[in-house]
Amino acid sequence: MSEHEHDEPTPAQVSPPRPAPAPRPRPAPETASASSLRKELPAEVPASASASAEVPGTGPGPQLTGRQRLVKGLWPPRVTRAQLIVALLLFGLGFGLAVQVASNSDSDSALRGARQEDLVRILDELDDRTQRLEDEKQGLEKQRDELENSSDQAEEARRQTIEKERQLGVLAGTVAAQGPGITMTIEDTKGTVEADMLLDAIQELRAAGAEAIQVNGVRVVAGTYLTDSGNGVGVDGNKINAPYRFKVIGKPQDLEPALNIPGGVVQTLEKERATVTVERSTKIVVDALRAAKRPDYARSSSR
Repeated sequence: MSEHEHDEPTPAQVSPPRPAPAPRPRPAPETASASSLRKELPAEVPASASASAEVPGTGPGPQLTGRQRLVKGLWPPRVTRAQLIVALLLFGLGFGLAVQVASNSDSDSALRGARQEDLVRILDELDDRTQRLEDEKQGLEKQRDELENSSDQAEEARRQTIEKERQLGVLAGTVAAQGPGITMTIEDTKGTVEADMLLDAIQELRAAGAEAIQVNGVRVVAGTYLTDSGNGVGVDGNKINAPYRFKVIGKPQDLEPALNIPGGVVQTLEKERATVTVERSTKIVVDALRAAKRPDYARSSSR
């Protein structure tokens, strides 16, 4: 047997052929979003990141109470521009309401403690002031009608001008006046009466319809001013001393109640330990005169 014959394997020695391996299933192609997400994720998550993702209060760090988490969520406050504007508007509205309530309370405090008789007197005084304004309105309307209906309008206008001049002379203090009114005397033995108290009395008398006022021989006009002068009071630069005597022409039924209203002139002077006496009269003479003063700058605009 040849050398090649010994090397040739026998049938028993030939190993059976191996089966071909089965094809592995190919994975489905990933979508673009999944592949992009996978590329963006890090290969490994660090331990610090996993620790920070833990729920507060359950990790290894200090646990927060519910109140601490609430404070942490509310502070610092996050205020938007719209919320700030609304807050400012609400603050302004509340401040205005508070001021209004305070002013109403101050004005009503004097009336709230007044007696029923005083309230009736105040209402009567308001009615009288309304009636005086209505009478003045009717008088002006009557003058207008007389001017429109008069056959000699020039003569009627001249007559009304003379009458108006007399009225203005009384108000300006250039002519004497007489008529019904009151006399008010203020005794000041303690020396506590000051100029502003007398000025309040004059203003109250004017508001009640006083047409002519004289104080201790000094005529009171629209430009009258009062100052404190030593132990007395200065009226237009003329010093007067107590007792202060007011001679006032007007409707007595209006003048006296105006002085005696709660918190008015009489009560204020009595708190200063002064004695006030008011007397009505059917004839009051105001004979103190003032020189007519020509204004320095004002000129008539009528032609």
